[in-house]
Amino acid sequence: MPESGQWHRQCLAWLLAGVAAAPAWGAPAALVGDALGRPALTTRNPERSVLLAADRAGSRIVAVGERGIVVLSDDNGERWRQAPTPVSVTLTAVRFADQKRGYALGHGGLVLATGDGGQSWKPRLDGRQMGQALVAEARASGDATAIASAERLVAEGADKPLLDLVLFDAQRLLVVGAYGMALVSSDAGATWTSWRARLGNPKESHLYAVRQRGSRILMAGEQGLVLLSDDGGRSFKRLTLPYNGSFFTAELPDDQAIVVAGLRGNVWRSTNSGAAWHQLASPLQVSITGSTMDGTGRVLLVNQAGMVLVLKGDELQPLAGAPLPPLNAVLALDAAQALALSVQGVQRVSLQPGSPR
Repeated sequence: MPESGQWHRQCLAWLLAGVAAAPAWGAPAALVGDALGRPALTTRNPERSVLLAADRAGSRIVAVGERGIVVLSDDNGERWRQAPTPVSVTLTAVRFADQKRGYALGHGGLVLATGDGGQSWKPRLDGRQMGQALVAEARASGDATAIASAERLVAEGADKPLLDLVLFDAQRLLVVGAYGMALVSSDAGATWTSWRARLGNPKESHLYAVRQRGSRILMAGEQGLVLLSDDGGRSFKRLTLPYNGSFFTAELPDDQAIVVAGLRGNVWRSTNSGAAWHQLASPLQVSITGSTMDGTGRVLLVNQAGMVLVLKGDELQPLAGAPLPPLNAVLALDAAQALALSVQGVQRVSLQPGSPR
């Protein structure tokens, strides 16, 4: 069974409030469907909105958040402007393959694509199309359990959020989300194939994070779910950890190392591809909500207490300075600076030891 509680703020609010995890997913499917066809409202200070993810598109920074908002900065986060989007559902993740081509995803099974560095966006998938594709695939397989699951998704409507993605290149991407959703496209989102059957996730546990390094693909989710593929996604194995709480983020720092983090400040690391695990001490027992790696390979994490943490050795060291608002994600600008994304928008932080934020 999925863990009880409220869904993600319309995306991460349940995390930031310290609630254990997920659905009821928030808005009814009909309301989500309406938001899938309603452009995002223009706001006066979009950089102060609830922002949930960011990435670089060449020298540009693109951040996404609640109600379909997309904000752009061409001066390393000093000034921001809003880009129009055709939806007003919450956007949960964004990735770019190069300075022009990228994808954002979010509630309602939504995937958006851009070919101009985030200036404009076009839908490539939503929950209605996803449900129809899953039903067709399940019926072709003849698997009664898969057919029943897919038909249930269609009946429930476009209310299932997608939560993270990786890009193999500008044409090929993998998206993951609630109820074990995992879909791939090899043609920039024109068509989609489900990977659910190959994950070995019979409870359809939510997938909160996905990362890729070479041929390795890592997924992390609820109730201690961690899945690893060493063959580019053709097969996955479930890794056994000493902890069965939810993991909301993950990183692959090198060819053997894995870091997963989530509820109550739990951060676990393996240096041998998941054969053994070591818990890293966290300064507070509050949920880790996001992570990234900077250009030097350092792992940065953020939590719902407004702390930016740097992984050094076996310790998570908080940056100096007063706590920030509850944080959702972090983007490294360089070895010295990062942008933290919060319920109050963009926050600039210094990564220099002892420097105030």
